[in-house]
Amino acid sequence: MNRTWIVFAISSALALVVAVAVTAVVALVVRLIARRKQWAATLIRRARIPFRIVLLVLLLWVAMASTLPATDWLPAVNQVFLILAIASGAWLLCALALFVEDIALARYRIDRRDNRIARRARTQVQILRRLAMAVVIVLAAGAILLTFPGAQAVGASVLASAGIVSIIAGLAAQSTLANVFAGMQIAFSDAIRVDDVVIVENEWGRIEEITLTYVVVHIWDDRRMVLPSTYFTAQPFQNWTRRNSELLGSVEFDLDWRVTPGEMREELGRILARTDLWDQRVSVLQVTDAVGGFVRVRILVTAIDAPTLFDLRCFVREEMIAWLYRQSPQSIPRTRVRMVEEEPDISRPSHVGDPDAVGLFHGDRDAEGRASMFTGPIETR
Repeated sequence: MNRTWIVFAISSALALVVAVAVTAVVALVVRLIARRKQWAATLIRRARIPFRIVLLVLLLWVAMASTLPATDWLPAVNQVFLILAIASGAWLLCALALFVEDIALARYRIDRRDNRIARRARTQVQILRRLAMAVVIVLAAGAILLTFPGAQAVGASVLASAGIVSIIAGLAAQSTLANVFAGMQIAFSDAIRVDDVVIVENEWGRIEEITLTYVVVHIWDDRRMVLPSTYFTAQPFQNWTRRNSELLGSVEFDLDWRVTPGEMREELGRILARTDLWDQRVSVLQVTDAVGGFVRVRILVTAIDAPTLFDLRCFVREEMIAWLYRQSPQSIPRTRVRMVEEEPDISRPSHVGDPDAVGLFHGDRDAEGRASMFTGPIETR
């Protein structure tokens, strides 16, 4: 084939036409499939643009390599297309990884009552997707660097001193690598999963995101706590939904001794019958303590998950307080004080004269004698 600029322009235009035609045909086929299959619509959304870019780059590269006139900058153009092909191919692979993640997450939904398996699957899929994307990006960056002639010499010199470099890199990236391995351990050890309810650093929240290096906890008041992955492998924490989401909670009252637990127990049944927050598993009212002038009454109730249990405890507490105020006011806690008169102290000696007088010359007969020595006439010799 003659390498002329006219032939190059014609082949480039032909490459553009072929790219547009191929993408149109593929898009039509996928859209027809999307009418019956949901995954096809997800594939279009994720991979449409990177697929077109890859196809266009490859066709233009073929047209350029076969028809571009021989010039001094032909190797540079070849290198540019090679870099574009590597970058667009990595983009397409990352898009396919996101597509696979979307399909898996759509299959394992967590908006159900018993979603432990779904939460574990979502956690593992997200970690694997991030790991795959990280590997693709690192390999693509390395492949792009190797396209430069000077990079090969640099790579040889680096490999020659691999021992020293590995030691320095290991010391420098020790914490980072530890978090990466901890993230992988979290994903496959089932210690925590996305949407788990946890208590960390005395804060209640849900696991919002798990990455290779850190975990994001969505605190109940919409704050986000970001913790390194090593925290969940080295520090103790509470996981309220590791096996199931059902929980048991307590509501406690300090009441007067005149309280009637039997009537409170009947009222508890009526309160729970008026709400859908209770899952009908446990309903217990007991007197757990009776010292210090108060009677402690504890109520145990259960709910399907932690947020529902919190709302149920608040509801039971409010309704029971209102009932105590209306129907059993004698049960409201009171502080009793007994007032008594001070009894005389018979161990103290009786005073002579003024009973309140105290001091050197008051209180007993010896004191009167001492006083007379100072108040009587003074004898002179």
